[in-house]
Amino acid sequence: MSLRINDQAPNFTAETTEGTINFHDWLGDGWAILFSHPKDYTPVCTTELGYVAKLKPEFEKRNCKVIGLSIDPVDNHAGWAKDIEETQGTKVNFPMIADTDLNVAKLYSMFPANEDESMENRTAMTNATVRTVFIIGPDKNIKLMMSYPMTTGRNFDEIMRVLESIQLTAEHKVATPVNWQNGDDVIIVPAITDEMAAEKYPDGWKTLKPYLRVVKQPK
Repeated sequence: MSLRINDQAPNFTAETTEGTINFHDWLGDGWAILFSHPKDYTPVCTTELGYVAKLKPEFEKRNCKVIGLSIDPVDNHAGWAKDIEETQGTKVNFPMIADTDLNVAKLYSMFPANEDESMENRTAMTNATVRTVFIIGPDKNIKLMMSYPMTTGRNFDEIMRVLESIQLTAEHKVATPVNWQNGDDVIIVPAITDEMAAEKYPDGWKTLKPYLRVVKQPK
């Protein structure tokens, strides 16, 4: 059965470039981004890993860890990391899961259940469905899932934007409108009555429609 938003993120134990982890223990009480790759030494993913490494301090400011996944073993990840540093100008500074038995890929519905168990002789095209991103909250539930085609690099600035929106809306009873950026006005959710909103937003808000009330972003 496929995973859905708000499902519990499946737990697993796996080998990574930073040792063996239990995923839920590694998550702790913070946020996390799990993003996957079809295979080591692939061109688009090389650019993505380098960019995420550069963004890691920004994710950390938002109490969010990052972890990558590929089907190749840890030794391969180490070799690939050298290429990433050479071509992207930054070291890979987060763990990479060695999902050699496809266990994690299957737990997270990246592969059909009857997929071949072995990573040997697999190509990047064989693993096309692995290119997925999950944002997972402190409650260990999935907050976002995104899958990309093989030829399109993922937009991690957008993933950062979504993380900021999810964190904001988890803390305040608001929603973020189309193309929202951190600091823009937000929407008061319909579950909040005008009376409740008056207590929360004493400076007022703008009512475009009874169901569409815009207010400055809470701090």
